[in-house]
Amino acid sequence: MAHRQLFLPLLILLLAFSVLEVEGSPPPGSALSGTVTWVYDGDTLHVEPHGKVRLIGVDSPERKTSTERDRKFLRLGAQQQELRLAARQALAFNIREVKGKRVVLRLEGQDVDRYGRLLAYLELPDGRLLNRLLLEQGLAVVYRRFEFSMKEDFLAAEAFARQSGQGIWSGISGAGSVTSGN
Repeated sequence: MAHRQLFLPLLILLLAFSVLEVEGSPPPGSALSGTVTWVYDGDTLHVEPHGKVRLIGVDSPERKTSTERDRKFLRLGAQQQELRLAARQALAFNIREVKGKRVVLRLEGQDVDRYGRLLAYLELPDGRLLNRLLLEQGLAVVYRRFEFSMKEDFLAAEAFARQSGQGIWSGISGAGSVTSGN
């Protein structure tokens, strides 16, 4: 009889923990698929059924002037007049490339940022990474504050855009690679 009295509470506890595991964050290195239903800006999208997604390793200019946010881009050598244009271009690029499309989200390390957005590399149906494409087009810079597995590759993509005068780098063609920052 004593075993039966323990069995039910243990079963309930076990079920509660299994539900938490299912509803919790996916493990690092996992891949999730979904459909892009909204593009907020150059580095944030909405992917159903996962919600808001922040692209790992990239930072695109804001559509509205933000002295604090702009400072980072200016320190890296971007021109002020190029920032708003690049913000609009990044938004349009993302809408054209991914809105309404089925994509794969690749997670690594920390899976959610301080705003509750899922952090991911976004893989297009053809296998290219949206994160890297934004850098190659000069529509974003590498987010240097945190480490991530593709950082060196992303820095090379940013340097390519800078040297070829793409996007935010159009005012400083051929300026060389960027390795410092925040």
